[in-house]
Amino acid sequence: MTLQSRRNIIITIFVILWMFVFHYESLRYFYLEPLVDRPLPKMKFLFPPAGWIMFFNLGDQFGYPQVYGVKNAIPQPIDPHQVIWTRFVGFDNIHRGIMGAVLEESNQKSFCHFLKRKFPGFDDFFVTHVYYPSLVEDPYERWEEIVYQCKEWNAVHE
Repeated sequence: MTLQSRRNIIITIFVILWMFVFHYESLRYFYLEPLVDRPLPKMKFLFPPAGWIMFFNLGDQFGYPQVYGVKNAIPQPIDPHQVIWTRFVGFDNIHRGIMGAVLEESNQKSFCHFLKRKFPGFDDFFVTHVYYPSLVEDPYERWEEIVYQCKEWNAVHE
């Protein structure tokens, strides 16, 4: 048996054991413990104490874009699921953050043209950024600012 084949066997055994331990620890608390009706041993150092989320720098602020259509000088919020529509069941583009790209300056022109084409009944559109500065300190404090307006942008840039 060559050194290369031994190495491949050791790596394969390690990967199989790691997959077993990973799946055990992933399923242990919510599925296996209720099934056997008692606490099962936890594999130390496999998962961080707060779960995988502790590797991300998450603050207590939250924000999202909101699109408004203007008809007869009256702004009306447009449901983001109508703006970005997908036919796939179980796949929600809005919750995956696809609307966040409309706030970027480089996407303004194409997004305004898209809105004009998709919603011809509106005279104008504007995009706002809705922002909650602290969901812990004051969860009801809500800020909203206009990022850009399509009519003004089109008049200047066309």
